[in-house]
Amino acid sequence: MELERVRPAVFRATFHTYELAALIAAARYVAQTAPEDVPEESLAQLRRLLEVYDRRVRDLAPPA
Repeated sequence: MELERVRPAVFRATFHTYELAALIAAARYVAQTAPEDVPEESLAQLRRLLEVYDRRVRDLAPPA
């Protein structure tokens, strides 16, 4: 994995497929099974991030 600071609050990350897959799998696990003490706002942000990720992956697929 490589990280680059583009601006103070913006990073660019480059992942190998398996690295990104591990992060997304962990995020999905937390979003689905988080204990009650995880703030709902945090879970909502995580779920939105996963929705954007899923949409972007669909956009990468070649047209049928």
